[in-house]
Amino acid sequence: MSGQMNVTPSAESIAASAKAAQGKGLPPVHKWDPPFSGNLDMRIARDGTWFYQGTPITRPALVRLFSTILRKDGDDYFLVTPVEKVGIEVDDAPFVAVDFTAEGSGQEQVLTFETNVGDTVVAGPDAPIRVARDAETGEPSPYVMVRAGLEALIDRKSFYRLAEIGTHHHDGGQDWFGLWSQGVFFPVIPSEELPQK
Repeated sequence: MSGQMNVTPSAESIAASAKAAQGKGLPPVHKWDPPFSGNLDMRIARDGTWFYQGTPITRPALVRLFSTILRKDGDDYFLVTPVEKVGIEVDDAPFVAVDFTAEGSGQEQVLTFETNVGDTVVAGPDAPIRVARDAETGEPSPYVMVRAGLEALIDRKSFYRLAEIGTHHHDGGQDWFGLWSQGVFFPVIPSEELPQK
């Protein structure tokens, strides 16, 4: 997106269009195909903070509104309304999973995540959990799919709590420590890499 020029769409005009298009539930952004209007000086930081022209957006209702019209096409992120499509920058994942609940146990366990923008998602076949490892440090970054290619980075406190309810399972020819939700096992780290107690 860096080769594209910044143009005149503003956060205010996008918000007005988004409000006008809202009905019950999430807007059908996957069905909208407006012309590309350029890039907006908006960025979502790794911690989930939304910035407009370098200043944090402090109104939760406005952040929520923008989050409902966010779409990922390829590797790029856009705010999409019926009349405009503008590019924005996302440092990592667009959302942060700030809490979760666990019901049941073992293969019957169900993990439900809550994001910083008010979405709830149940991990499972349609909302997988994945863990990326930093190539140099090995530091894990866990994610859960929220919708349509948009992931939430699972925050540190939630990840520590998940580690407490994780279990070992043989998956894909290897022993893994991971998590069950809705009958699906999500590998987190090879069992052999965990310290032996």
